[in-house]
Amino acid sequence: MSPVSDILVWTFLSEVPIPDDVKDLLVEGEEAVAAYKTFRDSAIFTSKRLIVRDAQGLTGKKVEIYSLPYSSIVMWSTENAGRFLDINAEVELWTRAGHIKINLNKGVDIRKFDKLIANALLK
Repeated sequence: MSPVSDILVWTFLSEVPIPDDVKDLLVEGEEAVAAYKTFRDSAIFTSKRLIVRDAQGLTGKKVEIYSLPYSSIVMWSTENAGRFLDINAEVELWTRAGHIKINLNKGVDIRKFDKLIANALLK
């Protein structure tokens, strides 16, 4: 992983069903809420955190798992050009660990995504 001062960038391609094997990562009382396909794996929003699984290497057997507790996010922003003009949208998260940028492909509903973050952080 790069130093925390660098920006971490993820791209979410589309919303997908929650993978069955995510249950192995959850703690007691934690529930998976939504999942998004990344280039090689998936990102899962739970009731407590964002989990991003990143398959690495040629075979994809090595997997790095990022776990971002919602309590570490201090601010977020969303940016898009509107429904018809935008090919992708951007979400930025400012956290205690650093700055994270999430690119959302056209198939991801930016307003639904924004509401998912708001529900996670403001409830």
